[in-house]
Amino acid sequence: EVQLVESGGGLVQAGGSLRLSCAASGFTFDDYAIGWFRQAPGKEREGVSCISRGDGSTYYADSVKGRFTISSDNAKNTVYLQMNSLKPEDTAVYYCGAEFYPVVPGELDHDEYDAWGQGTQVTVSS
Repeated sequence: EVQLVESGGGLVQAGGSLRLSCAASGFTFDDYAIGWFRQAPGKEREGVSCISRGDGSTYYADSVKGRFTISSDNAKNTVYLQMNSLKPEDTAVYYCGAEFYPVVPGELDHDEYDAWGQGTQVTVSS
Protein backbone atom coordinates (compact mmCIF):
# COMPACT_ATOMS: atom_id res chain seq x y z
CA GLU A 1 0.00 0.00 0.00
CA VAL A 2 1.36 3.42 -0.97
CA GLN A 3 1.74 5.81 1.93
CA LEU A 4 2.63 9.50 1.82
CA VAL A 5 3.58 11.52 4.88
CA GLU A 6 3.99 15.29 4.76
CA SER A 7 5.98 17.38 7.19
CA GLY A 8 7.48 20.83 7.48
CA GLY A 9 4.47 23.08 7.74
CA GLY A 10 4.22 25.90 10.23
CA LEU A 11 3.68 29.58 10.82
CA VAL A 12 5.86 32.08 8.98
CA GLN A 13 5.75 35.78 8.27
CA ALA A 14 5.13 37.11 4.79
CA GLY A 15 8.33 37.04 2.78
CA GLY A 16 9.64 34.05 4.69
CA SER A 17 10.40 30.50 3.62
CA LEU A 18 9.41 26.96 4.49
CA ARG A 19 10.39 23.57 3.12
CA LEU A 20 7.82 20.82 3.00
CA SER A 21 8.72 17.14 2.75
CA CYS A 22 6.71 14.24 1.40
CA ALA A 23 8.04 10.83 2.39
CA ALA A 24 6.72 8.08 0.14
CA SER A 25 6.65 4.34 0.76
CA GLY A 26 4.99 1.22 -0.57
CA PHE A 27 5.66 1.77 -4.26
CA THR A 28 6.30 -1.42 -6.23
CA PHE A 29 6.72 0.42 -9.52
CA ASP A 30 8.62 3.50 -10.74
CA ASP A 31 6.07 5.07 -13.07
CA TYR A 32 4.43 7.75 -10.98
CA ALA A 33 4.44 11.44 -10.26
CA ILE A 34 4.29 13.27 -6.96
CA GLY A 35 2.33 16.47 -6.74
CA TRP A 36 1.86 19.14 -4.13
CA PHE A 37 -1.60 20.56 -3.66
CA ARG A 38 -3.12 23.02 -1.26
CA GLN A 39 -6.57 23.70 0.09
CA ALA A 40 -7.65 26.84 1.87
CA PRO A 41 -10.89 26.96 3.90
CA GLY A 42 -13.90 27.12 1.63
CA LYS A 43 -11.85 26.59 -1.52
CA GLU A 44 -11.17 23.68 -3.81
CA ARG A 45 -7.92 21.74 -3.68
CA GLU A 46 -5.44 23.50 -5.97
CA GLY A 47 -2.47 21.95 -7.73
CA VAL A 48 0.79 23.72 -6.91
CA SER A 49 3.59 21.67 -8.41
CA CYS A 50 4.49 18.16 -9.49
CA ILE A 51 7.53 16.11 -10.39
CA SER A 52 7.92 12.99 -12.47
CA ARG A 53 9.60 10.07 -10.72
CA GLY A 54 10.92 8.86 -14.05
CA ASP A 55 12.75 11.80 -15.63
CA GLY A 56 12.49 14.42 -12.90
CA SER A 57 10.47 16.86 -15.00
CA THR A 58 8.90 19.57 -12.89
CA TYR A 59 5.79 21.68 -13.33
CA TYR A 60 4.34 24.64 -11.47
CA ALA A 61 1.11 26.53 -11.17
CA ASP A 62 1.42 30.13 -12.35
CA SER A 63 0.67 31.38 -8.85
CA VAL A 64 3.91 29.90 -7.46
CA LYS A 65 6.33 30.05 -10.39
CA GLY A 66 9.57 31.70 -9.39
CA ARG A 67 8.83 31.29 -5.67
CA PHE A 68 8.42 27.55 -5.11
CA THR A 69 10.80 24.78 -6.13
CA ILE A 70 9.99 21.08 -6.17
CA SER A 71 12.75 18.49 -5.96
CA SER A 72 13.20 14.85 -5.12
CA ASP A 73 15.71 12.60 -3.43
CA ASN A 74 14.95 9.21 -4.95
CA ALA A 75 17.35 7.43 -2.59
CA LYS A 76 15.23 8.67 0.32
CA ASN A 77 11.91 8.41 -1.55
CA THR A 78 11.21 11.96 -0.51
CA VAL A 79 9.91 14.94 -2.46
CA TYR A 80 10.46 18.47 -1.23
CA LEU A 81 8.70 21.74 -1.83
CA GLN A 82 10.86 24.75 -1.08
CA MET A 83 8.61 27.77 -0.65
CA ASN A 84 10.18 31.22 -0.72
CA SER A 85 8.72 34.73 -0.68
CA LEU A 86 5.61 33.39 0.99
CA LYS A 87 2.44 35.46 0.87
CA PRO A 88 -0.64 35.39 3.11
CA GLU A 89 -2.59 33.91 0.19
CA ASP A 90 -0.32 30.86 0.33
CA THR A 91 -1.97 29.94 3.63
CA ALA A 92 -3.57 26.51 3.29
CA VAL A 93 -3.29 22.86 4.17
CA TYR A 94 -0.67 21.41 1.84
CA TYR A 95 -1.03 17.83 0.64
CA CYS A 96 1.21 15.62 -1.42
CA GLY A 97 -0.38 13.18 -3.79
CA ALA A 98 0.78 10.39 -6.06
CA GLU A 99 -0.42 9.87 -9.61
CA PHE A 100 0.10 6.28 -10.73
CA TYR A 101 1.15 5.71 -14.34
CA PRO A 102 0.72 9.36 -15.37
CA VAL A 103 -0.53 9.98 -18.89
CA VAL A 104 -0.40 13.77 -19.16
CA PRO A 105 2.93 15.36 -18.13
CA GLY A 106 2.53 18.03 -15.49
CA GLU A 107 -0.90 16.91 -14.36
CA LEU A 108 -2.16 19.18 -11.57
CA ASP A 109 -5.78 18.03 -11.52
CA HIS A 110 -6.31 16.46 -8.11
CA ASP A 111 -8.93 14.09 -9.57
CA GLU A 112 -6.14 12.31 -11.43
CA TYR A 113 -4.21 11.46 -8.26
CA ASP A 114 -4.49 8.09 -6.59
CA ALA A 115 -3.01 8.42 -3.12
CA TRP A 116 -2.77 11.25 -0.60
CA GLY A 117 -0.99 12.21 2.54
CA GLN A 118 -2.70 13.63 5.59
CA GLY A 119 -1.67 17.24 4.93
CA THR A 120 0.39 19.84 6.75
CA GLN A 121 -0.76 23.33 7.67
CA VAL A 122 1.08 26.35 6.30
CA THR A 123 0.10 29.73 7.72
CA VAL A 124 1.62 32.95 6.42
CA SER A 125 1.00 36.03 8.53
CA SER A 126 0.98 39.54 7.10
